[in-house]
Formats: sequence, structure tokens, C-alpha cells
Amino acid sequence: MILVTGATGFLGSELVKQLVNSGKAVRALKRSTSRIPEILEPYTEIEWVTADIVDYFSLEEAFQGITRVYHCAALVSFDPAYKKQLLKINKEGTAHIVNLALDHGVEKLVHVSSVSALGAPKKEDVITESSQWEFDGTQNGYSISKYESEMEVWRGISEGLDAVIVNPSLILGENAGTKGTGQLFQMIKRGLKFYTNNMVGIVDVVDVANAMIRLMDSEISGERFILNACNVTSKELFTEAAKSMAVKPPSIEAKPWMLELAWRGANLLSLFTGKNYSLTRDSARSSTKVRKYSNKKILKAFPDFTYKPYNKTLEEIASKLNR
Repeated sequence: MILVTGATGFLGSELVKQLVNSGKAVRALKRSTSRIPEILEPYTEIEWVTADIVDYFSLEEAFQGITRVYHCAALVSFDPAYKKQLLKINKEGTAHIVNLALDHGVEKLVHVSSVSALGAPKKEDVITESSQWEFDGTQNGYSISKYESEMEVWRGISEGLDAVIVNPSLILGENAGTKGTGQLFQMIKRGLKFYTNNMVGIVDVVDVANAMIRLMDSEISGERFILNACNVTSKELFTEAAKSMAVKPPSIEAKPWMLELAWRGANLLSLFTGKNYSLTRDSARSSTKVRKYSNKKILKAFPDFTYKPYNKTLEEIASKLNR
């Protein structure tokens, strides 16, 4: 029996779908407040279990009879106000998963980290799996929480756990919904005018799930793998997305000083309205960084593995939004 945490999330639901389609028996975790995603509603064979990754005892029951674990559950936020929650859910939750995997003799764990947990390049221009993460005061709470989560997995590996870590870049896909990258594409469809001068790595959610399954089924252990289809500028990404949706692409560059004013304004506005806005200090400052990620290691491990062209992904997203 396979256990998938975060099964109602964007990546987790795609992973569960692929596993069930391949004939695997899956126990999927969901919180009491979560609803089953539309793409998983047809699959009545999924065993749904209500548990929270910060609740050790509910997790312990979910681990009964489990041989393999995919750990996808995590809180994603770039709001400094959520730093304590990020550390509790991402780090403490991962510690619970690792400990239970060790206690129950789980055959293998695949842990979903993030490129946010990778170090910045020094001599080379491209970030690789060996780029060392060093705290310098500029990392946001999410980055810190994902790095410390990885440390829990490495600790488990040192104690005898068979595990692999994946570091996906920005995950895209037609079923992202109205949050995260899904929210970005909705803004573009509505006529987003601004773009930022940065570079990001992107990857299709289908490819991330596929790579995770391949790594689980392999004899590879004690390693991490960046999952990144390509590196593109935000301007290029926004322009191609706008073309796919037949709308006018963003044409105004958001300068760093504009972003600084914007996040401060959003912060001030939230004090009066009580609403949280997606633009925060950390998200504004990260949107001006240039990051290039390697994808050589996963392609070397699986020569027949290919990434979906990102233009194809954008077409699928546009088609879903235009329905």
C-alpha cells in the first residue's frame, strides 16, 4: 500500500491519479477541511484517510500497512507572518513522516522539496543539486522551512531510511485552480499589465509526478534531483501565456522600486481591510532575482525521460481557463 500526503493539493492529486491509473493501491491523506479534487472524484478505489501531518497520532494510524510514502504535503506562503506556521507544518510535519517511516519499516520515501531549498550559485551560473544552501539573512520563511525539512529527510537517511528528494521549480498545469500559479494565469487573462525582470525555472505537474514515480521504482537512494523543464524570463512566460489565451501581453516592466512601494502599500491596505494580499516583501524581492536551474541529473538517470514543452503546458492552461 502506498501513502500519499498532501493528496488534495495540486501536485499530490496528479501523483495519486498517475499511481491509481498504473494499478497501484493508494491511501491518500486529506485534512478535515479539505475537499477531494475534481480530477480524483472518479477514482472510487482511493482509500481516503483524514489526518494532519502535524498530528503524530493520526499519522501513525495512516501508516498501518504502508510500504512506500510520497510526502507532498506542505504549506506554501511568502508572507513573513506565516513563518512559524511554515516551520511547524513543513519541518515538524516532515520529521513526523520520517520518524514514522523508520518505525514502520517503510521501503522508501520520496520527499517533495523545492528549488527554494537550493543554494545560490557561486562560480557557476546554473544552480545544481550540489549548490550549497547558506543562510545569509535574505532567505524567506518558506525557503528556510523547505531547507530544514530536507535536513529531516537527510537525518532519516543517515538512520537507515531509503529516501530520495525532489526539488521542483515553478510547477505549472491546467488543474492548478485559483491559487499559486493558477492565480497568476487568471491575472494574465484579465489583462495583467506588468512583468518583472527576472528568470524562473518551470516544469509541468505531470512531469514532476512521473519523475517521482520513476525515482520510487528505481534503486536510487540518498540523492536529490532538480525537476526543471526550462528556464525562462517572466516577460517571456507572461507573453507566451497571454498569446495562448488570445489576450494582450503585459508590456510594462515593474522596476524594483515600484515593487517596494507596491508591497508596502499592500501591507498598509491589509491593516485596514483585514485581507491578506499575495504581494509581500519576500515575494516582491524574489521576483527580481535571476535563477537558472540545471535538469541534467534526472535526464542522466533516466535517458528516456522527456519534459513536456512549456508552450504545450501553456496551451493546456489556456484551454482550461477559456472553457
